[in-house]
Amino acid sequence: MAEIRVPELAESITEGTISTWFKQVGDTVEKGENIVELETDKVNVEVISEEAGVITEIKAQEGDTVEVGSVIAIVGEGGATQSPAQTETQKQTESVPVQENKAGDATPAPAQSSETAESNEKGSRIIATPSARKYAREHGIDLATINPLDPKGLIRSHDVKNAINAPTQPVAPAQTPAQAAQAKPENPSKPVIREKMSRRRKTIANKLLEVSQNTAMLTTFNEIDMTNVMDLRKRKKDAFQENHDGTRLGFMSFFTKAVVAALKKYPAVNAEIDGDDLILKQFYDIGVAVSTDEGLVVPVVRDCDKKNFAEIEGSIYDLAVKARDKKLGLDDMMGGSFTITNGGVFGSLMSTPIINSTQAAILGMHSIVTRPVAIDKERMENRPMMYVALSYDHRIIDGKEAVGFLKTVKELIESPEDLLLES
Repeated sequence: MAEIRVPELAESITEGTISTWFKQVGDTVEKGENIVELETDKVNVEVISEEAGVITEIKAQEGDTVEVGSVIAIVGEGGATQSPAQTETQKQTESVPVQENKAGDATPAPAQSSETAESNEKGSRIIATPSARKYAREHGIDLATINPLDPKGLIRSHDVKNAINAPTQPVAPAQTPAQAAQAKPENPSKPVIREKMSRRRKTIANKLLEVSQNTAMLTTFNEIDMTNVMDLRKRKKDAFQENHDGTRLGFMSFFTKAVVAALKKYPAVNAEIDGDDLILKQFYDIGVAVSTDEGLVVPVVRDCDKKNFAEIEGSIYDLAVKARDKKLGLDDMMGGSFTITNGGVFGSLMSTPIINSTQAAILGMHSIVTRPVAIDKERMENRPMMYVALSYDHRIIDGKEAVGFLKTVKELIESPEDLLLES
């Protein structure tokens, strides 16, 4: 018999949500076979079986929140026969009283579920950790009165503590599912759909709020004439693709190289605050924001100062594919020193991007739009122009450095041959 436990995920991740079970009780599994997918705050993780055998028990269902190290399934020896859990359930079913349904058929009354779930007087199911139940008993707290922070409704110790410390207020009686279904909306002519936020969407919301509350964030803007880089790309893209096994030459490699050069010139932009210390990073791992169906993720392209244009483009493409296929690993997401986000692919003309946590700044790219530009006092020309934005933590970066950084990026993109000298 082998226990399937939630593996160590990352230093900052202590729990996950059961997303999908690939196997059910009674199914045969091979050693190393994926049996369940966990959704964490950052990525989805597939958990494998360390032993071959048969799933005899599943201890957590899809949607349940599980902590690192907790047992979520049992793999036993033998073929796909009835499991001990099923046998025990059958025994319990045989021993429970029988109740009669409307048609007069005799049906067994439902057996009590696990230790972490029970029903209150009104029949609604309460899910809580053992430590939360013990804490509630010690302080005389009714679990039915607690509104948990967990999106799946799991009550934890900190929820009980919050209830103890909360000011006493009259509690309205809880509605049964039948009462809730019969309840009329305040304005029936204005229908709404209410749904739980996914773990990842909730994490994104909390992180963005945390950054906005804990940083002195400002944004500075500039505009870039894209004429020269677009001409260079047009001349070289076919040969580039042919010489680099089909890798396409995009704009992201130019901006990544320009950012690396600017970070070397303005090291405070590549820094972070740790307590009373300022950490100046001497590596250039650039996060590239990628939009997925479940929200924005920021995989990291490592050592961009050591990669050429083709290697950067290839890395960005591979990470984007993994993100959209939900195949990103935790290592793909951790440790970036600076981030680039391109709202221009969605048509954004200008925005103020929010800094990624633990970083000091983020560069926002936007749509390329043909606009009339004054070449000199006598001439006007239509040029492909892009607004760029640098959001930065003013605790670390002074306005002069922020403006200088963005100006350096502008100059390198407008004279792309200089990137060869700066790379």
